[in-house]
Amino acid sequence: MKMSSQAFLDWQSKCITLLAMSGAGKTTLANKLPKANWFHYSGDYRIGTKYLQEPILDNIKRHAMSVPLLRELLRSDSIYISDKITVDNLSAVSSFLGKLGDPALGGLSLAEFKRRQKLHHLAEVAAMNDVPEFIHKAEDIYGYKHFINDAGGSVCELDCPEVLETLAQHTLIIYLKIPQNLEQTIIARAKSDPKPLYYREAFLDEKVAEFLALRQYASTEVMPPDEFVSWVFPELFRSRVPRYEAIAQQYGYTIDATEASAVTNEEDFIRLIADVIAQQQ
Repeated sequence: MKMSSQAFLDWQSKCITLLAMSGAGKTTLANKLPKANWFHYSGDYRIGTKYLQEPILDNIKRHAMSVPLLRELLRSDSIYISDKITVDNLSAVSSFLGKLGDPALGGLSLAEFKRRQKLHHLAEVAAMNDVPEFIHKAEDIYGYKHFINDAGGSVCELDCPEVLETLAQHTLIIYLKIPQNLEQTIIARAKSDPKPLYYREAFLDEKVAEFLALRQYASTEVMPPDEFVSWVFPELFRSRVPRYEAIAQQYGYTIDATEASAVTNEEDFIRLIADVIAQQQ
């Protein structure tokens, strides 16, 4: 959605999608908006509580079944397992995605890893396609005036133009660009605490082959999961930047993440976006 700065200021029910790499400050920025006025839609929360809820629970139960006591209790319906996914705690979603590598170190086989990646891809597409429905629900049922879509960091990887068209039709897309001086901080943080990630399959195949050759591992079955995730994150970061930039250029606007971090309230947020629109028209 493209509009003039004044049209944005006059927009009575503002609907905004925030796009960025994890760590850029999307959720922090969204949380600075008054919750009485803004409906906060989290793509990752929707994925975990709707589209991947059953696979997530199946994964937890599979692990529980390896413990004799829990196996007995589960099979006799004496206990049940549920998740506690929240907007601020998405660990269950990450643990389902898992890491590729040596099973003895908690890794997944290539086939199982790709299966879960595909499920996540379908879930993320569905979660983003749900945005128009939730914009309507937010106002019609709950009476929210404005809507903010805190999209997952991998939206740029979906290769699904229909999703972007849907988001652009119903929301103003804002890309939070990480400045170069913060890139290494985010990369260092990710390397020190490797988290499960979503990868495009072509990117994954290319980088796995490169990693195996570089470290001289015979297969993914023997490579340490954390070692691969730490190594591949800078490659993933660099590959995503031009994808985000292309989305912003075609469908929306770009805001420097440092400027976004200086926002303290709703007024700052609205003014920053209006100024950026004026500059980038």
